Amino acid sequence: MKNTAYIPHKIVTLDTLKNLVAGWRVLGKTVAFTNGCFDILHEGHIFSLSQAAAEADYLIVAVNADSSIKKLKGPDRPVNNEHSRSLLLASLQVVDAVIIFEEDTPRDLIATLLPDVLVKGGDYTVEQIAGSKEILANGGRVVINPILQGFSTTALIQKIREH
Repeated sequence: MKNTAYIPHKIVTLDTLKNLVAGWRVLGKTVAFTNGCFDILHEGHIFSLSQAAAEADYLIVAVNADSSIKKLKGPDRPVNNEHSRSLLLASLQVVDAVIIFEEDTPRDLIATLLPDVLVKGGDYTVEQIAGSKEILANGGRVVINPILQGFSTTALIQKIREH
């Protein structure tokens, strides 16, 4: 039997996350960090999160707050609120901790946590990724994973609206 009662406890505050990361480091474990909106979870997200999880012993996922998504994607987004999106991510086996961030980018969060690996999916350059300078200066790595073609939340929303 799975311990599903633990799932909501994977959604953490910054203080809790700092303690978790410190504990993982004491054990000699590595930490990966990725972020995104994850508005409607789809196969592309699972691919991206699985790739990120393979980079370290533990995976932290930072989720854009609702207010942040409205700024990035427009007034009709997000479709799912930040609690729902975080809960779905926390239920995934590959995700060890979820944190919601209000800022436009997770740069400050990354600079505070200094994970070993910063993972982003897409067509970015390392210089374009928020927090990359801090990670590289701390001796960490920045990994850019390819996007799984044919999967997009925006495209899914459009398809739903057309039907």
